[in-house]
Amino acid sequence: MNNLYNISVMKNILKTLLVTLCSISCLSACASNNSDKQTNKEDKTIMNTDGKKLVVFFSHTGENYNVGYIEKGNTHIIADMIADATGADTFEIVPEKGYPKDSYNECIEIAKKELQQNARPAVNGDVKVEDYDVVFIGYPQWWGEPPMCVYTFIEKHDWNGKTVIPFVTHEGSGIGGTDRKIAAACKGANTLTGKGLAVQGKTAQENQAFAQKSVERWLDGLGIKK
Repeated sequence: MNNLYNISVMKNILKTLLVTLCSISCLSACASNNSDKQTNKEDKTIMNTDGKKLVVFFSHTGENYNVGYIEKGNTHIIADMIADATGADTFEIVPEKGYPKDSYNECIEIAKKELQQNARPAVNGDVKVEDYDVVFIGYPQWWGEPPMCVYTFIEKHDWNGKTVIPFVTHEGSGIGGTDRKIAAACKGANTLTGKGLAVQGKTAQENQAFAQKSVERWLDGLGIKK
């Protein structure tokens, strides 16, 4: 009688183990499928870089940190390199009230006040973003944010379905997470966060051959051609 009871118990244990193993196998398969779907989604976003392209940028001329007085802004230089390499159109964000050119300290103090007030400085002109599939957005790093006039521009447009690619110039901060801020502002866009370009302003001004190679390697990595 005890032997029959023990056999029955063992059968129940084996059944429980088989059910558990099947459940684990199913969960693993589902996780794998979800992972594949996520990877495919990311690949699709990265590869969605064909179509009509636009480079939008804000760039500061005059006195700049670490490069002195400049006639062409650091970000403008990189923007032109991107446009030349991709065949993109360009649009420069120009505030109606320009920033001081003779004092960089005064310029960034005004930028700091705009940031604290969450201001949206008026800008001159516009471009029909809706006509483009891929939009590069470039700016200098000011106080850990894109300049407020960049938000003025962004908030005027519908970004649904666009691929947005940020790039920045800086003097040590890198992209500093501002790509995520651009992603939040460009509602409905596929923004390539974590894949933006950051070029030191001094490099853009004084070592343009190196900056050009950096731009080309970056674009190659994104699979973007002319």
